[in-house]
Amino acid sequence: MKEKIIQVESLTGGYDGSIVLKNVTLDVYKGEVLVIVGKSGCGKSTIMRYFLGLQKPYSGRVLFDGTDIWSCPAALNESRKRWGVLFQSGALLGNYTVIENVMLPLKEFTSLTMAEMMDVALSKLEVVGLEHAAFENPLEISGGMQKRAGLARAMVLDPEVLFFDEPSAGLDPVTSAELDNSILSVNRSLGTTLIIVTHELASIFAISDRVVMLDPEEHGIIASGTARDLADSSEDPRVRAFFGRKIGE
Repeated sequence: MKEKIIQVESLTGGYDGSIVLKNVTLDVYKGEVLVIVGKSGCGKSTIMRYFLGLQKPYSGRVLFDGTDIWSCPAALNESRKRWGVLFQSGALLGNYTVIENVMLPLKEFTSLTMAEMMDVALSKLEVVGLEHAAFENPLEISGGMQKRAGLARAMVLDPEVLFFDEPSAGLDPVTSAELDNSILSVNRSLGTTLIIVTHELASIFAISDRVVMLDPEEHGIIASGTARDLADSSEDPRVRAFFGRKIGE
């Protein structure tokens, strides 16, 4: 039986009193690659904010490894130590080298020596195929390399869950596929649970174990399953329209 690592229970939330998500229930299983899709305004970014504890729901609960992350301040702080985030832009600091960017979480959350931190950071850069650029300035490397450096930083504390918000945004198809391979290698080699928001069909088919589709009119989930099953078998016209697009649209 698959083990749950995140549970969303009857969650209702939104902004300034308006409802974006209503009575949403969703389980995320250890080691899976879960992709969240849907058209603009459906709540993809909103549900990520609830996953990350950046926003408290109007009602319902978010549990990480069985603990309600809002049960007390310590619960949220402890949970955050066990996940990593790859931001859409990569969010690298231009006044640090690539390896110094990757080391930042180690400086904040560990008592490792400088030599130990460099060893750990370099090992993560090797996982994403970027060890050769360790001492480059992030502003002088390609967009795809910046995303992979961001991935290395997100995984430097060996998180149990990695969150991605449109990781392929702004990348050409070849570079996007390379990033997909890096992301997938993290899941396959380390067993890290991945939660990804994206609209890129090529990525969805390449890396997802399960896809959840949100809809703005329903304020919640309208479909869940493998990408292939949803594309081939769904009778919902909204799902068919999403998966019926040409790759790259």
